[in-house]
This record gives sequence, structure tokens and C-alpha cells, in this order.
Amino acid sequence: MPKILIGECKQEISSFNPVLSRYHDFEISWGQEILDYHTELNTEVCGALGIFQAQPDVTLAPAYSARMIVSGGTLAQADFERIKEEFLAAVRAAPPVDGVYLSLHGAMAAEKEDDPEGLLLAEIRQIVGEQIPIVVSLDLHGILTERMLRHADAIVSYHTYPHVDFATTGERAARLLLRILAGEVRPVTALVKIPALVRGDELITATGLFGQMIRHAQQIEASPGGLSAGMFIGNPFTDVRELRSNSFVVTDGDAERAAAEATQMANDFWAVRAKLQAPLTTMDETVEICRNTQGTVILKDAADATSSGASGDSAIIVGALLKAGYEGSILAPVVDEAAVNAAVAAGVGNMVQTTVGGSLDSRRFEAIPITARVHMISEGRFLSESNNATWNSGTTAVLVAENVTWVVTSRAVSLYDRSLFYAHGQDPKDFDVVIVKSPHCQHHMFDDWAAAVVNVDVAGSTSANLPTLGHTRCARPIFPLDKDVTFAPEVKIFRRG
Repeated sequence: MPKILIGECKQEISSFNPVLSRYHDFEISWGQEILDYHTELNTEVCGALGIFQAQPDVTLAPAYSARMIVSGGTLAQADFERIKEEFLAAVRAAPPVDGVYLSLHGAMAAEKEDDPEGLLLAEIRQIVGEQIPIVVSLDLHGILTERMLRHADAIVSYHTYPHVDFATTGERAARLLLRILAGEVRPVTALVKIPALVRGDELITATGLFGQMIRHAQQIEASPGGLSAGMFIGNPFTDVRELRSNSFVVTDGDAERAAAEATQMANDFWAVRAKLQAPLTTMDETVEICRNTQGTVILKDAADATSSGASGDSAIIVGALLKAGYEGSILAPVVDEAAVNAAVAAGVGNMVQTTVGGSLDSRRFEAIPITARVHMISEGRFLSESNNATWNSGTTAVLVAENVTWVVTSRAVSLYDRSLFYAHGQDPKDFDVVIVKSPHCQHHMFDDWAAAVVNVDVAGSTSANLPTLGHTRCARPIFPLDKDVTFAPEVKIFRRG
């Protein structure tokens, strides 16, 4: 009766966010709590559980889960050490196992550790031994490192962006692990490193050029001998040594085929790299679009995307609209605990004088003084529209200041859907302008009905204007940070046993 250990550690960071992430920014689960949490959620672990639990001869050994509540800045080293030691202690305390499934992200980084996931894998490998198969699921925004590939038997990555295939990714990983345990397959992985960072609409897998490479990967997986394949575009804001894009292919013992397929995907990616960059609109042009458009205009502030690791306290776009005399109705989210506290002190229905914005990343963002009516106060706990998980924005206030409705949170929360707005009684369709702090959302959320969608070029720690960020650690030269970058694909092969 095979026993499978399950562990999870997920965080995505922006190295350019000045606010360190801490231990209390994670949700921690141990043992059975992990299974209870993931039941009926669209998550990798939930998907894997469905496969494992359908096998009558498989037993589970859930060990440890650390899930960051929302992306943020670099993880403080002491807090990473605590998570690492808790995770490894849980693995050591688990009964002997026959296989390991790990749900990781890939874009984690601590103050003194560029590759936390690779380090965890190396330590877990040392605990369970060289013969126990380990399969890992990862976000395609992860930074795929050689250390990860040395210590994992196989990896599986998302195939969608915006991400909707969390559970199916876990299912793919679980099926692969069971096949390895049954002795059906012997994985070999080919990796091709691509010196490029990309961020743009063509990365939407359903409609963009990037989707062509993903469909190639899916064809490989569906073919005889194909076990796993995909593209990692990394998180351009996690400035670590191995930041780049990668193609990878896992086959059943066929290193030559894996190498050829990974090389083809890498060449296809490189050929369209310039088209994968985001076209951005200046603030002046954005103001004119808002003035001249009938219907709701969605202004994407991807530079302050909390789901990518930004601080969430930018009010640049609203400030520019107000300075230009824009009079249409505006809906905007912002992180500002002091403003929330002022609203709580004033009370619902009363007026409050405060400032919003610039409370965390004060080098980039300025505070805007407002006089507002306190429309609502909430505890900030609500269900995600995307996966039905409970999200927590901390105490949250809705402030109405003339033509601007601010949804002000005490802490950053994911903004890649409409959950925060809906939970606080605000329907984006009721406004002339909506600030969306995410580079991409599922099409039905905004794009399918908005009169215009604008990618605005403003400052922020997750700006798609990548050369403005100031990378110092990633390997150079790399597109688009450097000019005249060349690419000659080289394949590295990884296999265990």
C-alpha cells in the first residue's frame, strides 16, 4: 500500500517592493489540516488529492503547508528559516513514504536565499532518500532552477494564463507520480534556458502567441512517451540569479526527443519575444481616452499588481485623473491601513479627512489628501471569485470622495478578479473608470464588456516597463533589459537513477 507525502510552500515576490514579507503573511497548515483546507477548492493540492484518493491502495501523509495570503516583497530571512525548519520537521516526523508530491510556486525569494524552493527540495531529498520519487507542480511564473531539477524526478507546470488550471495541474502531477511508483515510466527532463523576460497581452494563453507554445507542450504530454512539458516565463520582478524564461520537456526515458522538443519550443518563443512585451499607454493618453469614451474604461495598473508582489498602495492613476479635472465616476482599490483606521474612528455615514496612497512604497507613490464619506467598514474576509478560497484584506473601508469611490484595505489582497469590489457592494459596471491592479484577468471579468481596456504606463514595483525596474541580480545580458541579446539554444538533461 503506497504512502505519499504531501507538502506545499507557495509565495511569489517582487524584489522591487520595499516591504519585506513576514511569517504572519502566510497561512500555515499541518497534517490533516492540509487536506481539510484544500477540499473542494480549485488548487493543485485539491486536484492531486482527487487522484490519490480515488486509488484504494494509496494512503496519504500530509506534512506541512505554507501559503502566502497574497504576493509581496522579499521574504525576511529569519521568517524563511522558520518556514523551512517547520516544513523539514514535518517531513522528518512523517512515517516512511513511497513517494512525495510537492505543490510549490517557484517565484519565492528570501533576503539571503535566491532559490528557497530548490533548497527545500534538496533538504527533503536528503530526508526521504535518493530512491523515493518526488514530483513537483509549479506556477509557470516560477523561476525554474537547476537545483530543483536535480532533486525532483519530474515537474509539472500550469498551462494557462490567466491561471485557471490549478486543480488540473495537481491532477497531472499526481497521475505522473503514480505512474513512476508503478514502475511504468522513468522520467528524463530537458531544459533550455532562454535569456528573455516578457510581460504582455500576448501571454494570455487562450488568445496570445504564447498559447501556441503551450499547446505544443500539451500535445507532447498527450503523446506516447510524453510525461510533462511547458514554458516558464518566470516572474520578471523576482530579481534572482536564475531569473529567465525556460522551456522544459519530460519524456519516458527518451532524452533525445525531450531535447528536440524543448529546443523547438524555445526557438518558437525567442522568435516572438518582442511581440510578447506589453504595449503601454502614457498617463496623458490615458486621460484623453477616459474623457472621450462612452462606457466603462478599465485602467490596468499592472505596476502595482498585488498578485505579482507589489505593495498595492499606488494612487498615481487616480491622482492624475483628478489633476486633469476628470469628472467621471472612479472605482479604485488602495492599501492604506492608516486611512482605514481614520475611517473606523469616524464611523459609517460620517465624514473623514485623511490621505490615501504612498503608505508603503513612499519612494514611488505620493499620498493624496481626501475628504470622504465613510460608506462601509468590513472585516475584509470574503470568498474569491476565482477559486472560492477565503481572502483577507484586513479591516476594509469604502470611502466616497466626490467622484472617487475608494476601497481601502489594511493589507494587500489579490486583485486579479472582482472579489474585493463585489464583497464591498461595488459593481465595476456602475463606474466610468475602474482601476484594476492586475496585468490580466479572465476575459469575462472586465475585457468582454468594457468600452475600453488600457494598460497604463506608471511607476510601480511590478511595472511591465521592465527596463525601469533596476534589475541587479539576474544573469545578463537578457532581453529586454539589454540590447542585441543573442540566443543559441543549449540543452541540459536531468534524470535520476
